Amino acid sequence: MVISDFVDRIRLLFIPEKKPFLRLKSILGFYPHNIRLYRLALMHKSVSYHEQEMEKANKRKSRRANARDKTKMAGEKIKESPHYVNNERLEFLGDAMLGAIVADILYKHYGNKQEGFLTNLRSKIVCRNSLNKVAAELGLDKLIQHTGAITTAHNSFMSGNAFEAFIGAIYLDRGYQYCYRFLEEKVFKYHINIEQVAQQERNFKSALIEWCQKYQYQFAFNQKESRDTTNRSVPVFHSRVLIEGIPCGTGDGYSKKESDQNAAKQALKQLTSKKGQPTELRMAIEQQKRKR
Repeated sequence: MVISDFVDRIRLLFIPEKKPFLRLKSILGFYPHNIRLYRLALMHKSVSYHEQEMEKANKRKSRRANARDKTKMAGEKIKESPHYVNNERLEFLGDAMLGAIVADILYKHYGNKQEGFLTNLRSKIVCRNSLNKVAAELGLDKLIQHTGAITTAHNSFMSGNAFEAFIGAIYLDRGYQYCYRFLEEKVFKYHINIEQVAQQERNFKSALIEWCQKYQYQFAFNQKESRDTTNRSVPVFHSRVLIEGIPCGTGDGYSKKESDQNAAKQALKQLTSKKGQPTELRMAIEQQKRKR
């Protein structure tokens, strides 16, 4: 890799536009070869959708201007399936590579832990909140191309997805070893503390279910779906936790799983606070039990 880096420095002298390469070098820790892959990794689907709508509008204008020329209209119709590019394909590839390399790193880090522990820890590391945090700390979130207003919650998906696409770009550009090197030296070394993550409780829904079973309380998660106020095509889910029929927590998310987790987190915070269960809730639960 030392020889390769030296060759890349020499190659950089003959590249007209050096700034993008140097910027990526500071993030990656090595020089990229195919910079177009990294630009694609940072292209949110809203950009390609925006370009698609613009192209459709231009075609409509062209058709109106040439309404009498049926032959030309037929020719345009044949060409009406352009290839719109964004980072979703790279995200698919990067997701697989990220899972494999994180598993590789954890397997070497913990020589005596069982499969269940390693699987749970990997899921914590590669969850969207974790990847969004890493993307922001690396500065990738500032480089993402997108159109329209993006809410804070939706932005977490966008940044985390872009990070996965970035891993996919590294793999196609430099291979597995450079992906491993980037994650080990740039991500785990500075942005992910494995021991701290291992101690974090991520599955709030499971923890809440265990709490309810311990005290023999009936529980339920109710959900409803609406649309994002800034992007009507994006679904938003709203969850409410009921314990003995009493609302104890609410949460929103861009998936049912996320909204349930947020609702469970709020409920657990209330139910397991230092003061214990709120008096009103405790009385209400007892009243519900007496009615049964």
